[in-house]
Amino acid sequence: MLLERLGIPFLAVSPAVDESALPGEPTATTAFRLAEAKARSVADLHPDALIIGSDQVADCGGRPVGKPGTHERAVAQLAELSGQTVIFHTGLALLDAATGQCQTALVDVRSTFRVLAPAEIEAYLRRERPYDCAGSVRSEALGIALFERIESDDPTALIGLPLIRLTSMLRAAGVAVLSRQT
Repeated sequence: MLLERLGIPFLAVSPAVDESALPGEPTATTAFRLAEAKARSVADLHPDALIIGSDQVADCGGRPVGKPGTHERAVAQLAELSGQTVIFHTGLALLDAATGQCQTALVDVRSTFRVLAPAEIEAYLRRERPYDCAGSVRSEALGIALFERIESDDPTALIGLPLIRLTSMLRAAGVAVLSRQT
């Protein structure tokens, strides 16, 4: 969905990468490492492509905030995050598979949750069912209402792909996004 905004042709490929954090690994490091690992994992399949890898890890007070998986865990997670600030670390990699050159970046989004009443949490979860989203947040939809404030120089990073930074990387790789004919 986000790449379509740039109007460039692309193929989405699922990477074969273990997304587990390494023991003692900081959340930002995990996101950064996994973004590049995802890009490199598909390079053999597309040896002449520019490959985008991205990964997001949420952090609240130094603790990773994962995907809840179930309704019950999402309720508990949102109750814990109510009124707290979470940093969504988004790692980004643009790999030129032909040359092996890889540009990387880490884009942080500092997101402060509103104080949420139990009824608000329940209503949100029943409508969105964001059980596969870090922090139980689907920010591209109703999840944006969970926040009091969001701070970032690249707002699409919260959704999982920082397009401002990616556009800069593509330009450096010779892809003129703004000059393309559609």
